[in-house]
Amino acid sequence: MAPVLVLYYSRYGSTKRLADAIAQGVMAEGAEVIVRTVKSLSDESDQQTHNAAPIVTIKELEQCSALALGSPTRFGNMAAPVKHFLDNTSAQWLKGSLINKPACVFTSTSSMHGGQESTLLSMMLPLYHHGMILCGLPYSEPSLHNTTTGGSPYGVTHVAINNTTQLSNDEKALCIAQGKRLAQLAKVLSSSHNPEKY
Repeated sequence: MAPVLVLYYSRYGSTKRLADAIAQGVMAEGAEVIVRTVKSLSDESDQQTHNAAPIVTIKELEQCSALALGSPTRFGNMAAPVKHFLDNTSAQWLKGSLINKPACVFTSTSSMHGGQESTLLSMMLPLYHHGMILCGLPYSEPSLHNTTTGGSPYGVTHVAINNTTQLSNDEKALCIAQGKRLAQLAKVLSSSHNPEKY
């Protein structure tokens, strides 16, 4: 199976922590994972955290078995660098590179009601256009019931209370669960496209 791609943009580190925890969940299922970031639209050195992942390539996007896409919330929408990256995937849309691949979305914000769910929905729309299969988090996950910080059935979220980038225990548990679920779906869908299975 091709690697699962965890792709994010993070300015202060919160979304990166979500990405890293989702990657842990993918690896816990025995799947290969690559963690990448999108290119910043600014030349400022502080635009991305210093320990950011490498910049994603189009080839990595095309060849992934599944995609976890993350962005901080910007007025209830995805951040401009994520939108810019997606806006430049028309060639992959024309080729159908992402059709029938599973995907999930995740976000972080600095306030409890800062537009997390609308941001998740905004990131889902281009993935639907690419023909991807979106997976959220089922309420069978106990942390989805217990969380007093981030968490959503649409995807993992983080609330940076007092500007902390540290994930709460519930947020981390949900990230790991999301990564596991994404990897499980990738395994099933990858094996169903294997000619030897027919």
